[in-house]
This record gives sequence, structure tokens and C-alpha cells, in this order.
Amino acid sequence: MTQPDTALDDEQIRRLREDILDSIDEELEMSFEDGSDENAHPLHAQDKVNRAVYFRELLRLQGELVKLQDWVVATRQRVVILFEGRDAAGKGGVIKRITQRLNPRVCRVAALPAPNDRERTQWYFQRYVAHLPAAGEIVLFDRSWYNRAGVERVMGFCNDDEYEEFFRTVPEFEKMLARSGITLIKYWFSITDDEQHARFLGRIHDPLKQWKLSPMDLESRRRWEDYTRAKETMIERTHIPEAPWWVVQAVDKKRARLNCIDHLLGQFSYHEIAHDEVQMPARVRNPDYIRHPVPDDMVVPEKY
Repeated sequence: MTQPDTALDDEQIRRLREDILDSIDEELEMSFEDGSDENAHPLHAQDKVNRAVYFRELLRLQGELVKLQDWVVATRQRVVILFEGRDAAGKGGVIKRITQRLNPRVCRVAALPAPNDRERTQWYFQRYVAHLPAAGEIVLFDRSWYNRAGVERVMGFCNDDEYEEFFRTVPEFEKMLARSGITLIKYWFSITDDEQHARFLGRIHDPLKQWKLSPMDLESRRRWEDYTRAKETMIERTHIPEAPWWVVQAVDKKRARLNCIDHLLGQFSYHEIAHDEVQMPARVRNPDYIRHPVPDDMVVPEKY
């Protein structure tokens, strides 16, 4: 039996290096998308060091996330992570970095739209239950059932009875999830008034980001203090031992991402899962195989 050749020649090493650099470039592209200050001003020497540290730490933490993912699958864990915070607080940015290197069949994001007419008549938690994980899965909720304690309360989308019923129910609901074996982790991303103002201005003046602003987001600026009171009440009434709240200081986006991912990893006693060594099989070559050419009119033009 012919053994596959796994030795790397110079060309293969070059290609592997390019692939690694492409992974780094992917994060760099996302940084440009963030519109960080580094894109607006020339980099000083210390800025370059800080960015290098950020990329190095992010890639290291993402490597640990891959180990966590393997452990979740191997031990059939069920994990739910909630991300809450004001508009433009950076929830989406950290979710992107968590999922960036993971298998979407294992780690998926639930970002539910506003409930439709039918869903408004259901038990409040019903549409969220449908997205809970099975064994070996991680679900990240980009906003969650805490909409009722936040936007619905501030904007008047629920009445006082519904609001109070939520607070009576949610601790029992989350305790039930914990008893069923689901690990529930809740993060609140905290930013200042001035920082949200700056981020909103960035979205208003960037055509690539204007889609992120809705009339509801703009109204939330006017009701900053109402949201603060709602958030304080929410945390006070739903911070339970089975599912405590964790506050991420998120004015600095990069620090917030690293701190959140590092903290998330620390919530699990995971370990690296051993895998069989991967062997590249030798390709079967048949003398009668003929590759048919692709018609020119089917080929995407190579403009770049």
C-alpha cells in the first residue's frame, strides 16, 4: 500500500504561510470595518505595538476557543451565552471574533427580529426556547429574552403586568435551564454616553454602516437615562447564582473583546481533546480520466 507523502516542499510552505497571513488579514479587514481611530490617524510607535499585541492575543484566544469547541462536542455540553448592552456597545464585534474560527454547526448565533403577530400571543420565552442548544452545541444570543426588561420597557412595548411577570418568571426559567444541564452565561457590555454618541456619529457618516442605525436606535439616544434605569433594575432583579451577570467595560473595543473571550474561556474546565493524526490519502489516478474544459462564458472575469 502506497503511503501518502506528507512532507512539505517550499511551494507548499509558501502557500501555508499565505493562508496564515490571510487569516490575519481577515481580522485586519474587520478592524477597518470597525472604523477604529487607528484608521483615521497615523500610527505612533506605541499604537503599532498595541495593535500587534491585540492580534497576537486574539489569535491565541481563538485557538483556545477551538479547544473549547472540541471539548463541548466531545463532552456533549450545552452552552448558552447572552450578549446584552446598549446599541453600538460592541456586542456584534465580540460575537464575530468568537465565531470567526469556529464550526458554525457547533457554534451558532441567534439574533431574533421583533416578534410577529403570532409570536406576540405566545408564552414570552417560547420563541427563544426554539433556539436553545442540543448536546455538543454553543448558542450565542445577540440580544435575548432580556429585550422585555430593556427596549420593550423603555419604548412601551409591554405593559406593567407583562413587565412584572417577566421578572417573576425569568429567574425560574434560567434555573430550569441550569437544572437541565445548560450552562448559561450573561454579559452586559457597558459604554459611556459620550462613547455611544461618537459611535452613532460614525454610523451616520459612514455609508457602509448606516444600515446599522434604525429609528429605534436613534430614539434610544434620547432616552439614555430611561435605559440606564431599566438596565439597573434588570441586573438587580435577575442576577442569580445559577446565571449571574458579568459586566464588560466596552469603551475600548479591542480590550473588551479580549477581556470577554478570556473571561468566557475561564468559565469552563475544558481541556484539549486528543485527535487521531490526520493522514493525507494518496490521490487515485486513472489513466482514462479526462477533465473537460470549462466554457469561457461560464468563467468569472479576472478583473483583479
